[in-house]
Amino acid sequence: MMNRPSTLGELKKSGYKVLPVKEELRNNLICKIQKNEALFPGIIGYEKTVIPSLINAILAKHDIILLGLRGQAKSRLVRQLPSLLDEYVPIIKGSEINDNPFAPVSKFGTDRVKEHGDATEIEWIHRDHRFSEKLATPDVTIADLIGDIDPIKAATQRLHFSHEGAIHFGLIPRSNRGIFAINELPDLQPRIQVGLFNILEEKDIQIRGFNIRIPLDVMIIFTANPEDYTNRGNIITPLKDRIDSQILTHYPRSLDDAIVITEQEAWIRRNGFDVRMPQYFKEIIELIAFEARKSEFVDQKSGVSARLTIAAMENLISNAERRAITLKEKCVMPRMCDLPHVLPGMTGKIELVFEGEQEGAAKVSKALIGKAVRSVFKEYFPDPLQKRTRPQQQQQQADPEYGKVLGWFEEGNSLEVADDMPLTAYFTELDRVKGLRELTKRHLKIEESNKYELASAMEFVLDGLHQNSKIAKDEVDHITTYKDMVGSIFTGRGTDPGEDFELEDDK
Repeated sequence: MMNRPSTLGELKKSGYKVLPVKEELRNNLICKIQKNEALFPGIIGYEKTVIPSLINAILAKHDIILLGLRGQAKSRLVRQLPSLLDEYVPIIKGSEINDNPFAPVSKFGTDRVKEHGDATEIEWIHRDHRFSEKLATPDVTIADLIGDIDPIKAATQRLHFSHEGAIHFGLIPRSNRGIFAINELPDLQPRIQVGLFNILEEKDIQIRGFNIRIPLDVMIIFTANPEDYTNRGNIITPLKDRIDSQILTHYPRSLDDAIVITEQEAWIRRNGFDVRMPQYFKEIIELIAFEARKSEFVDQKSGVSARLTIAAMENLISNAERRAITLKEKCVMPRMCDLPHVLPGMTGKIELVFEGEQEGAAKVSKALIGKAVRSVFKEYFPDPLQKRTRPQQQQQQADPEYGKVLGWFEEGNSLEVADDMPLTAYFTELDRVKGLRELTKRHLKIEESNKYELASAMEFVLDGLHQNSKIAKDEVDHITTYKDMVGSIFTGRGTDPGEDFELEDDK
């Protein structure tokens, strides 16, 4: 900063050239691509879809709209665009709209250059100060975005209301030579959207009461939910026509991408504790969202945000942490009986259709968890139901996998586990089931010495068998009871609340 020119004359001598903001973005993007630098760090799953489209739009010097459902990283993408600006650029010192020293557009800027010439003071602003954003709400006015007469400024400076110096500039002029973002564009009143026409097409603004036009150098980027998917408002057709590039975002398309996103965003590490998160738990949490995004009980037009899995993961870890604090343990290891505690992170994040509302958010959420557990279980263990379609010899070969475990329950035995049980009691109770420990170790490759993970995995096996209708499960006051399915049928118990109706894929 100390070596940079401080007056217009020094800036001229330095040979510095001011580029239009879109040219600046384009040049810096090209440099980053050539150097193989990360363009949008932390954005997962868009490498082959959204990011190439965004790069093309910037290279074409377009204004952009990112169109997608909630929780698809639209705002995060927008907030990373300033990294493509020059680190510092010069402006006329004191200018409200970042006047280019070589070509000022405000009365303040032109008067300064006219009065002081090459002695006009300049200052350098960081790229972080060249980005502004506004959440569109129905009460946003043209004065907020463009500007209006400021009677206080006029009175303080003893100016007539017709004097150009009485203008109070809005957010967009104050973003001159930078980037301006409007989030949730459909929420903007149609008459306010009309006020953006000139900025997008003629690249200038008009303030009411003044027969002047102020040319602006600004990149505009919008975010919105798809027009057909919202009841809150629409993007008017002439405005859509003026936005150069429309880029569609999406949810993670692979389980691996979803897991990376949640690990990146969720507060997983807890100070003073050894947090252990088995892979199958990560997959269960992510599959809850995947299942919700195709469930007939969930309103697909609203979407299921990635924030659901982040909150669910944090609640899961917190319940395990609460147990560790209570029992004075250092290891935080989730258990299947902790899964009901993720419900507070789910029920407020899924919007239900009429049929789902009839069932209730908690009931639908529990069914989604159950479906996720069932899917993940089949990735690690043989499908308990597959033998129904196998030849007789293969059926007999499948029975040894679960024969001992199911036989133990068929003898009338049951077990109870709770989310507040000490490890020793929890492991001992699960180890009562004949063959359960050996079955778990054989498929999950867990060392005998790793009691925390082995015990949780053993309950995972029982819950997986329950989700495949091989054994019954009761949940009362966070105490989970596993028992024989046939016996539970006669007693009328043995299914979780929320599992007495079917999701569409279960039918």
